[in-house]
Amino acid sequence: MDTKELLKKVRKIEIKTRRLSDHVFGGEYHSTFKGRGMTFSEVRQYQFGDDVRNIDWNVTARYNEPFVKVFEEERELTMMLMVDISGSEFFGTDTQFKNEIITEIAATLAFSAMQNNDKIGLILFSDAIELFIPPKKGKSHVLRIIRELIEFQPQSKRTDIAQALKYLTNVMKKKAIVFVLSDFITDGYRDTLKIVSKKHDVTGIRIYDRREEEIPNLGMVQMEDEETGELMLVNTGSKSVRRNYSKYYQERVDEFNDAFLKSGAGVLSCRVDESYVKKLLGYFKRRG
Repeated sequence: MDTKELLKKVRKIEIKTRRLSDHVFGGEYHSTFKGRGMTFSEVRQYQFGDDVRNIDWNVTARYNEPFVKVFEEERELTMMLMVDISGSEFFGTDTQFKNEIITEIAATLAFSAMQNNDKIGLILFSDAIELFIPPKKGKSHVLRIIRELIEFQPQSKRTDIAQALKYLTNVMKKKAIVFVLSDFITDGYRDTLKIVSKKHDVTGIRIYDRREEEIPNLGMVQMEDEETGELMLVNTGSKSVRRNYSKYYQERVDEFNDAFLKSGAGVLSCRVDESYVKKLLGYFKRRG
């Protein structure tokens, strides 16, 4: 992709997702994700009903009348976007690939955080950490994140969510809002997720295509595993083959829901042909 085409794509995603974050998600994001705590703002004269524990005795003594300290929520937060860029994300049978929807969702979340003056960081992962962008503020930083989501070429096509979560704990010492975007057609991340969720506010966003849920009856078909590159002949006319695949796929979905919910993390599933706007807004409102 040349520079001109890339910039055009970045601009297109910016226009679409910035509008969503400005008009839809900005307020919801603010009310859903609270600040780290309360910070001192000012002092004012005591009013009936104020908590006497907040009286500022130094100012009270100076003016010979009671004054109280006023605190406000410390809003600044850090959002980390953890995006799966393994081979299975480059799949789609409808209007868009999974990775394209993931990019739009990540951009919408990033602009929502930017509106609240929060820092945004990015981890792109396969079965290794492909790219880490430390959290920063500002529009140019968000546009860089979108650019990487569009054009980055991973070294590996495999997936290891546990490895990515371990990396997060090493680079993020303070509490962060963490969104993990993947199709979660894998396992082995449950124990690591439990540890990460105790420190960070984690949400798993599962992006999937309806064609992945079951194999259609097409007879003998050559298929390629997107993550291993292995070619195989599959008899899709076999009921047992279709049944075993559906069972495997459903087990991965159940593992995703169970692992995240039991870890105290949030879950959100969105099909590529569904409106992620409604899904995100519904999730924010439930959380808020």
